[in-house]
Amino acid sequence: MKTVYLGLGSNIPKRERNIQKAIDKLQEVAGLDVIDVSTMINTKAVSTMTQPEYLNGVIAIKTILTPKELLELTQQIEIDMGRDSKGTGDPRTIDIDILFYGEDIICEEGLDIPHPLLHEREFVLIPLNEIAPGLIHPVLQESISSICTRVIGY
Repeated sequence: MKTVYLGLGSNIPKRERNIQKAIDKLQEVAGLDVIDVSTMINTKAVSTMTQPEYLNGVIAIKTILTPKELLELTQQIEIDMGRDSKGTGDPRTIDIDILFYGEDIICEEGLDIPHPLLHEREFVLIPLNEIAPGLIHPVLQESISSICTRVIGY
């Protein structure tokens, strides 16, 4: 089983419920166990559109799913929960991003792991640092704690 980190976010009303529903849907999947959940934090939307604040967090899972199977699963959960666009900056009922898949580095059509922007985003780094400060970014060869210190200042 691989240890995988997923970023979750919602900025449509009942944000906490949306995130918990996504976690519940993940826990229902055979071959996938949620092993840790960060504190959820309020963050400003990173978008050219004016929109409500996000609630963001990170979960750690163990899974036998391949990266592609996990991507298909997370995208299906997003669709099932009412998301109809990806990458457009629209408000979201739920957004689920694969941040890390073990120590794997994957660059395929539609799938980049580690997530290519995670090391620049406080809304990912803060909750990720809470549950996995010693995790080493396989591309940057730097711990999450060190990246947080460099990017955020703590």
